[in-house]
Amino acid sequence: MNELLAKKNDDLGNIIKNMGRVLVAFSGGVDSALLLKRAQQELGDQVLAVVVHSELFRKEEFEGAVKLAEEMGVQLLQTEIQELSNPHIVANNPDSWYHSKKMLYSHLKELAMEHHYPYVLDGMIMDDMDDFRPGLKARTEEGIRSVLQEAGLYKHEVRELAELLSVPVWNKPASCSLASRIPYGIKIDHKKIDQVNKAEIFLMKIGLSTVRVRHHGEVARIEVKPEEMPLLLKQNEMIYQELVLLGFSYIAIDLLGYRTGSMNEVLHEDSKAAYSNVVSL
Repeated sequence: MNELLAKKNDDLGNIIKNMGRVLVAFSGGVDSALLLKRAQQELGDQVLAVVVHSELFRKEEFEGAVKLAEEMGVQLLQTEIQELSNPHIVANNPDSWYHSKKMLYSHLKELAMEHHYPYVLDGMIMDDMDDFRPGLKARTEEGIRSVLQEAGLYKHEVRELAELLSVPVWNKPASCSLASRIPYGIKIDHKKIDQVNKAEIFLMKIGLSTVRVRHHGEVARIEVKPEEMPLLLKQNEMIYQELVLLGFSYIAIDLLGYRTGSMNEVLHEDSKAAYSNVVSL
């Protein structure tokens, strides 16, 4: 471990240790897994991992997070939120991310109060400051602590540290809400979520490591890593037939390939500023 990463790891440990007792929002991804591991190392049984089942995330992600928390031997609480009951989230405007995070964080705070945990921690990292993230405002309003950010950790450092600490998901690809596959202004519903979910699961089963299926009505726009495009083209007929069965009429490949936050590319900077109002750490 290099000197800078060692210092950030020490800083992270000190931040957590000084809290004494924490609730960790645990998704099963590398960021929250590293956070949970370090919290467990510093605070032992004074840590509660909360795994939230959501309509907008894969069932497999929820089940994987539960299994990992159990394997780590931490105290675990399973809960759920129903995001599609909130009209602001269903509307799928840029501020829907704020309302989604607001629902999540307020629910976690209620659980923390009920179970007597003074702090709620999430797995946001420094990289999350670079994209359009209205959820940062909700986090600040609800008093959630992003201690990986407070320690100055970036994704590549999180992965390196997670590998050194034998966190099994250290190289797991990033995942996010399935709602991110639907363009702003198009209402979210269970049918669209189910379509992109099943399409992505199918594409991963044929060997694609990272894939997004963006839902543009009758058009499915597929994003994969550039180096995996030949595999996509090799299986083009089978992919076309499967996605048509799911309800799409046209199947397209995004020539720029997979990238996080591609739906945000259409937003102007003034729109981002109006919705973000990020409070700095």
